[in-house]
Amino acid sequence: MGGGTNGAGGTDGAGPMGGGSGSMGGGVKPILERYRGKVGYAGPQHGKVRQAKNLIDNVRPNPERLVVIEGIWAHQRAADCGVAVQSLLVCPEMVHSPEALALTERYCSLAEDVYVLSEKVFHRIAERDEPNGLVSICRMPRWGPDDLAVGAESLILVLDGIEIPGNIGTILRSADGAGADGVFICNKRARVSHPKVVRGSMGACFKVPIVEWDDPGDAIRWLAGKGYRAYLADTRAERTYREYGYEGRTAIVSGSERYGIGKAWYSYPGASLVSIPMRGICDSLNVAVATTILAYEAAVGRRGRDRSG
Repeated sequence: MGGGTNGAGGTDGAGPMGGGSGSMGGGVKPILERYRGKVGYAGPQHGKVRQAKNLIDNVRPNPERLVVIEGIWAHQRAADCGVAVQSLLVCPEMVHSPEALALTERYCSLAEDVYVLSEKVFHRIAERDEPNGLVSICRMPRWGPDDLAVGAESLILVLDGIEIPGNIGTILRSADGAGADGVFICNKRARVSHPKVVRGSMGACFKVPIVEWDDPGDAIRWLAGKGYRAYLADTRAERTYREYGYEGRTAIVSGSERYGIGKAWYSYPGASLVSIPMRGICDSLNVAVATTILAYEAAVGRRGRDRSG
């Protein structure tokens, strides 16, 4: 529960239910009254404010895979995906639109606890230029391989050693767009809860099943055991990505930005190497761009190359 003020952090203004100056946003106050049992006030040194800041800065261990979301669009997407909400941090003076008010009500219901912040404190954690008063701490879903829908034409993207969080986020967004059934992460070099993964995925990280493997060999055995054919993105490949039909269960494997795909994947039974033709002076594409191209090509192949969508 978030009841009471934080002695260490001070109150920095009126209490959570609108005492003092009475400046609390009028539309928000009735909502907070309805959930007063879980509502508290958080000053600048409150542990919840520090927790949000640490998650945004990605500076502490995060075994719970907590993420911070901000703004109307992100809150709508997370709620629609059924994401578990640990805490809502709300600045009533910034909540104006009907959409923001509706989300305040929705997240007061979903959250384990709710904290009221002053504008000054809210700006300490807000990253948007014009914040609309809503920040939440959520738990990313956890998936295992047995949670995946493995159909006859299943598509899985495998990310082996990818280091840049923004690239992972972009690939998750592409996986969602291409209709991939999941994303495997091997030789992990970045947290899937990294803020840049969340932002880059545009919310896809809450929907696309992400399975992390400690040992790439386990991922290889699982995929091979399920009958997936592996296609390894490799600039040295003699055949281009357009020369395959991607029939049946398909795994697209992309490697580290610096080192490429790990050696273990080259022993995958029946693996095919695929390249993307480069017509200029560069020898390769960004890994997120390349993976997107391959994912959509495989998706088209699964529809018998019906390019109408």
